[in-house]
Amino acid sequence: MSEIAEKFGIKQALKDLGLQETNNGTSTGKDFFSSGDVIESYSPVDGALIGKVKATIKEDYEKVISTATAGFKEWRTWPAPQRGEVVRQFNDELRRLKEPLGKLVSYEMGKSYQEGLGEVQEMIDICDFAVGLSRQLHGLTMHSERPGHRMYEQYHPLGVVGIISAFNFPVAVWSWNTALAWVCGDACVWKGSEKTPLTSVACQNIAARVFAENNVPAGISSLITGDYKVGEMMTNDKRVPLISATGSIRMGKIVAQAVAARLGKSLLELGGNNAIIVTPDADIKNTVIGAVFGAVGTCGQRCTSTRRLIIHESIYDKVKDAIVKAYKQLRIGNPLDENNHVGPLIDKDAVKNYQNALDKVVEEGGKILVEGGVLEGEGYESGCYVKPAIAEAKNDFEIVQHETFAPVLYIMKYSGDVSNALELQNGVVQGLSSAIMTNNLREAERFLSVEGSDCGIANVNIGTSGAEIGGAFGGEKETGGGRESGSDAWKIYMRRQTNTINYTTELPLAQGIKFDL
Repeated sequence: MSEIAEKFGIKQALKDLGLQETNNGTSTGKDFFSSGDVIESYSPVDGALIGKVKATIKEDYEKVISTATAGFKEWRTWPAPQRGEVVRQFNDELRRLKEPLGKLVSYEMGKSYQEGLGEVQEMIDICDFAVGLSRQLHGLTMHSERPGHRMYEQYHPLGVVGIISAFNFPVAVWSWNTALAWVCGDACVWKGSEKTPLTSVACQNIAARVFAENNVPAGISSLITGDYKVGEMMTNDKRVPLISATGSIRMGKIVAQAVAARLGKSLLELGGNNAIIVTPDADIKNTVIGAVFGAVGTCGQRCTSTRRLIIHESIYDKVKDAIVKAYKQLRIGNPLDENNHVGPLIDKDAVKNYQNALDKVVEEGGKILVEGGVLEGEGYESGCYVKPAIAEAKNDFEIVQHETFAPVLYIMKYSGDVSNALELQNGVVQGLSSAIMTNNLREAERFLSVEGSDCGIANVNIGTSGAEIGGAFGGEKETGGGRESGSDAWKIYMRRQTNTINYTTELPLAQGIKFDL
């Protein structure tokens, strides 16, 4: 156990979460994946080995899917409010273990401790939402065109739901899917990121205890782990009717094609290239707060991170100077230390992508306003700490058109009215999150209109980063079109059925067709 891990209570957190320390790191205490290769989890905070798990192989996967399929057949018959009660108890455990799980998220992924706690709070919030939803899985009634008939629609559990999540939100995105899927009556098989395997095991430990206490059928919450080859087992499996996948656009296209080939359903949450439009009527103070947090929070590794700042030429210098000044106040370091604002990138591959992006924007004619670079020396031994950077750029630069999953903010000017800013904002292939900073009601309404933002999320006077549980989360275009979390996102985890009942002694045919026998 490293000095930082000792100082900030990681050892106790692992114990609280049912992860047992060994001489070689940490094991789950249960041999979940008995036959596969060993996956080592190193913290980007200090480069220390946290623990090891074993990757899932084909034989292990078959056991998991067979168990989940059998368990689903019983679980689907439980009344939805009873399923909701199990989720409520799971939620109680999340509340009890919020601090240790938040610490593990921070230490294994690299986001600040406060963000780690916030991620667990998102889990708590979606479970609250799901418990209420368990009594509201409603359909519709409608009038039949035939006399003596009643017609309605209802929703039934879908089956086994496959969940593929990414490292940047190692627990929250899983819960967005599984809390809803559980109350809908589905079984869930989760492939967490191989970069953050221990947080996945910790969540599975919590669910396993609660499910055992309630005699939930085996397989309703299952975990597999490994690289893309393990994910391919699920995406190609006809026994898994829905695949919910979070990750890059490249990954999403592969998943979508594989699932579509077997006529399955996919829920995709892919890349974002999110912009904030800053109009002449913007509140500059709030603009700086929203832009800085959006650009550097989670070290720029959120799908909703602010990548582009589109500023009206009349206030461009004023906003630019304020943002640059704010960046000088950022403290970069150990994310478990709450005095720091920015933690590390997930690994050295991410660092290379960050460096390449800065090189590329200069090659294309951009200007660096806030210098980037990799931090070295005491406290930065992992090699994953970088300086958040700002570059002046044009929207049509190749590097600007792609999502840079790192703390690099591209700023640019627009002239004229807000229509020109919208053309820039919408001029990328991604369509996840967007925001406008303005006190002009007409600009705000234009931004939200059918001619405005083409993103799944459009905010006024708040940043692009973060989302509330009550609203559906997701984006358009190459972001994938999926929706998770609130609103009516629950419907994708169920199958819709239209029912017509004839309560007469005759069988009238539709459209007055006669068929005499």
